[in-house]
Amino acid sequence: MGPMLGIETSCDETASAVLDENGHVLAEAVLSQEREHAPYGGVVPEIAARAHLAFLPEQVSSVMARAGVAFSDLGGVAAAAGPGLIGGLIVGSQFAKGIAITQGLPFVAVNHLEAHALTARLPGLVEGGVAFPYLLLLVSGGHCQCVAVEGVGRHARLGSTMDDAAGEAFDKVAKLLGLGWPGGPALERLAARGDARRYAFPRPMRGRAGCDFSFSGLKTAVAHEVTKLGEGALPAQVAADIAASFQCAVAEVLADRASHAMVMMRARSPDARVLVVAGGVAANASIRATLTDAAAARGFSLVAPPVRLCTDNAVMVAWAGIERLRLGLLDDLDFAPRPRWPL
Repeated sequence: MGPMLGIETSCDETASAVLDENGHVLAEAVLSQEREHAPYGGVVPEIAARAHLAFLPEQVSSVMARAGVAFSDLGGVAAAAGPGLIGGLIVGSQFAKGIAITQGLPFVAVNHLEAHALTARLPGLVEGGVAFPYLLLLVSGGHCQCVAVEGVGRHARLGSTMDDAAGEAFDKVAKLLGLGWPGGPALERLAARGDARRYAFPRPMRGRAGCDFSFSGLKTAVAHEVTKLGEGALPAQVAADIAASFQCAVAEVLADRASHAMVMMRARSPDARVLVVAGGVAANASIRATLTDAAAARGFSLVAPPVRLCTDNAVMVAWAGIERLRLGLLDDLDFAPRPRWPL
């Protein structure tokens, strides 16, 4: 099998990567559309799709050149085909299909969530890659769920959010604090200067059976606190304390829910010993530290991708393509992108 080209266009990052058949990164690129969407306070689907269409061809050509790989040398082409914004998914998957058709290559339609799930098996992250089965905590702007990853294409969802995802709550609280969009990284920086115990925000679902999540009540509690402080910009230290207190609450909720999920995972698979955290929120250092302690308390070890691979990227898509291609899991060229595609 030759190198794999991966393409990711499910939301607002235009990304491509080439991995060799063993999963080593030969070249990669991620182009953020933050500047295009920032004036609107969030991702505008039509703008995202047009940006993918404008940027992707040149980006792929550049990545292939830097990898030193000709299109004819590829072993396959993988594209994120869902879930996500349908316009972007169409751009990326159709571009990948075009390459597959012209070069006579296998096409792999990758579930974006499975790509996050399989990142822990990348060579170099853990020696030999994390072995199945393992527990995944997926935390991003659109998803928050605990999943038993039992094999490629074999997943069992143990719990998920009942309302907002953790990343969505981060963005909304950041907006309340005047931090703009995207809010997660800015809020983490602000929280580093704050007192995490100043505000006793709720810990929704903590201690409850199972591993479902809820963040809407926490977000509302922050909104009420901000409203009580009156109009205008918040004092810098007050904003930092609110950010730190909110971040601490999210971290403790995630740790509690993951702890319950580890018990559930051990009941399914007694030999399971790894908790993988993935998705954009997994880049948060405070959350990583809290989850590391929670995992150790249950006899698990925490595995987290490098920060650059927590957010949407094409390395994970190419790797998922390799994993699937090894098992002969190819897709027909009439595969239709899926804006909703649960694991």
